[in-house]
Amino acid sequence: METPENEIFRDSIATIDNEGKRKWIFPKKPSGPLYEKRKIVSYFLLTFLFVSPFIKINGNQFLMFNILERRFNIFGFPFWPQDFYLFVLSMLIGVVFITLFTVGFGRVFCGWICPQTIFLEMVFRRIEYWIDGDRNKQMRLDRQKWDAEKIRKRALKWFIFLIISFLIANIFLAYLIGSDKLLRYITEGPMAHLGTLIPLLIFTAVFYFVFAWFREQVCIIACPYGRLQGVLLDNKSIVVAYDHKRGEAENGRKKFRKKEDREALGYGDCIDCNQCVNVCPTGIDIRNGTQLECVNCTACIDECDHIMESINLPKGLIRFASENEIEKKEPFKLTARMKGYIAVLTILIGVLAGMLLLRSDVEARILRLPGQLFEHKENGIISNVYTFKLVNKTTKDINDLTFKLRGWEGTINVVSTSDTFSVDAQGIGEGTLFIELKQIDLSGDKNEVIIDLYSKDELIETTSVTFLGPRSFN
Repeated sequence: METPENEIFRDSIATIDNEGKRKWIFPKKPSGPLYEKRKIVSYFLLTFLFVSPFIKINGNQFLMFNILERRFNIFGFPFWPQDFYLFVLSMLIGVVFITLFTVGFGRVFCGWICPQTIFLEMVFRRIEYWIDGDRNKQMRLDRQKWDAEKIRKRALKWFIFLIISFLIANIFLAYLIGSDKLLRYITEGPMAHLGTLIPLLIFTAVFYFVFAWFREQVCIIACPYGRLQGVLLDNKSIVVAYDHKRGEAENGRKKFRKKEDREALGYGDCIDCNQCVNVCPTGIDIRNGTQLECVNCTACIDECDHIMESINLPKGLIRFASENEIEKKEPFKLTARMKGYIAVLTILIGVLAGMLLLRSDVEARILRLPGQLFEHKENGIISNVYTFKLVNKTTKDINDLTFKLRGWEGTINVVSTSDTFSVDAQGIGEGTLFIELKQIDLSGDKNEVIIDLYSKDELIETTSVTFLGPRSFN
């Protein structure tokens, strides 16, 4: 079936030409009130990104994702491998929240919060505007032969890009291994830590490739989130939209002419200046409707509003709106699907909050020694041997630890030189212990025994084990 003429644009993307080769995008430098708000949001998030690894709360790095050592800090709370279910639940909450936000407001996350967009638009492209100039100058420089001016500008731009990519890679590393370790590696010198230096250079090369060359292709081709729009958006979603009812009217668009009554002639308010296309960082024409390539950066809104003001027409030809608002003048309201997502999100947040409140600072795991059964001792005593592992999730040493039985008459003997022991801050304590109970108190060959862990006189953790005894015959 032949594609309708007004849908041909969907058969290709703006960054690929008719021969299938990369078509470089030279977006016009954006300006306007929304762009100024984006700058505030972007520089706040950049500051947060660069500062977070160096902020400590109760001795814990504010944010850390140490995959190699399986240690994570989220907002100062440490998460160990034993807390992985909490980490997964947190990520699930994030996915549901982004899904809900996309259903309601489209791809705003991409244009305003995504690190890829923030770095590209607010760092690398601003440097490019400073060195190469705006759209027309960049296009002229691209066609220019490799003379002294072009070599100087390219070398300066690429060198700055490389330095920033190296800085981003270091910050990325601070999130992975911890800021303290990163600063120590820098002080000791790169040659003393080649195992870390090589991955650092690889990440630098990746960031340089993405921001110096691949650029908007990440959003258009590589990012899976953009593909989700096809199933998440509907006619009620608020997106960056072109009001075709107002812009096209009966006879379509027309170039602006002074003292011409466009309304009487049946023409819409769109003067076909193409500035919304020139300013778009992904090179699309928003007048074609909602497209996967649109990251809702709002640059076209600012540009169109500026044009409308200059010709004394109302602003808002391109604005945040739903398709139903443009077609049927319907205001935004929560749909049944959005209410469902909100309900799921509320439940997940409630479950996570409950789990965090019940989460203990010390986790005790006591397991039977493999291959060992029970042992008979004098005076009808049955003994079982166990191994224990204590995880201290806090930043303070925990001292004077003792195990006590709950609800049983018996003893717990830790294989140690003293009656008590300690676990270092964010450390692990391991050992062996024996539990001895009277055979007369046992009911069958398997008995559940509850064990309390005390630090001095404070109960800090409770766990249970299975105690084996002789099988009773009636």
